[in-house]
Amino acid sequence: MIASHGYAAFDPRSPLAPYSFERRDPSATDVVLEILYSGICHSDIHQARSEWGPSNYPMVPGHEIIGRVITVGKDVTRFKEGDLAGVGVIIDSCHQCAPCKANLEVFCEKGSTETYGKPDKYGAITMGGYSNNIVVEEAFVYTLASGIDLAATAPLLCAGITTYSPLRHWGVTKGKRVGVVGLGGLGHMGLKFAHSFGAHVVQFTTSLSKKEDALRLGADEVVLSKDPDAMAKYASSLDFILDTVSAPHDVNALLALLKIDGTLCTVGIPDKPIQVAAFSLCIGRRSLAGSAIGGIKETQEMLDYSAEHGIVSDIELIPPDKVNEAFDRVVKSDVKYRFVMDMGKL
Repeated sequence: MIASHGYAAFDPRSPLAPYSFERRDPSATDVVLEILYSGICHSDIHQARSEWGPSNYPMVPGHEIIGRVITVGKDVTRFKEGDLAGVGVIIDSCHQCAPCKANLEVFCEKGSTETYGKPDKYGAITMGGYSNNIVVEEAFVYTLASGIDLAATAPLLCAGITTYSPLRHWGVTKGKRVGVVGLGGLGHMGLKFAHSFGAHVVQFTTSLSKKEDALRLGADEVVLSKDPDAMAKYASSLDFILDTVSAPHDVNALLALLKIDGTLCTVGIPDKPIQVAAFSLCIGRRSLAGSAIGGIKETQEMLDYSAEHGIVSDIELIPPDKVNEAFDRVVKSDVKYRFVMDMGKL
């Protein structure tokens, strides 16, 4: 077994605290990483606090992982000791079902294995990136280009692919008019990608204090979404809307901004059901959709694209012992735009 240590949640109410545990020995196809950087995702907070249903404790969160390879199994072909690598939201799937064969492992019919808090095929509960190391099947480890900002790349493993995938799936390219709703951890990545793909990007925000940042990140226009008159000017004008807001909000007002056959895709996952009026969809033959992360192939594509085009997350780098302070600030939307922990200071 491999000795490991990090920060864990022990129940839904207590702060995360130092925790020592053991990881399995690597198999012939496994890669062992020394974790260098670990991003903090809002979903880490939801799960650590059992806000998405009962969680397994103790829980070591973290699924935005950048590390250095320290051991490889004898059958590993894509990595060698010393390589830099990434690990994202899932670390296993059945490999046999139709989604897996179509490179959509996240939609595995038997259930993909998430990086932390879930049972794995070895009979253990997975432990994530708020720790000093991790053992992962080679097929679920990503290669990284040389010369990138490693810390700022970490959030791409979740926030990056969560926004890149729907923009690609719904064909966001030059000539498209795209709305991005919310300018947080997800929203700022969606804005960067949509701009990079050549779209005309309209950023919607509840706070005009974010206008300068939105323009800096690539927005062509910025709209105060709580101003009915400002919203009315964009009625039936957008081909696609990426909604990154996780708090309850009026989706019908956003659907009204779509052209005929336009699509609104939600990735923010509010904790309450979305209320949609049928007329909001029927008038204009509009669609309301959702998207998760991408599959392994698409996530690697996203990382390669980001490295080529210089796209990373805007981050605040912190030591691991500030994790609880970071959790509180994320809930208050007090970060521009993702926290990343320097695990070398663990």
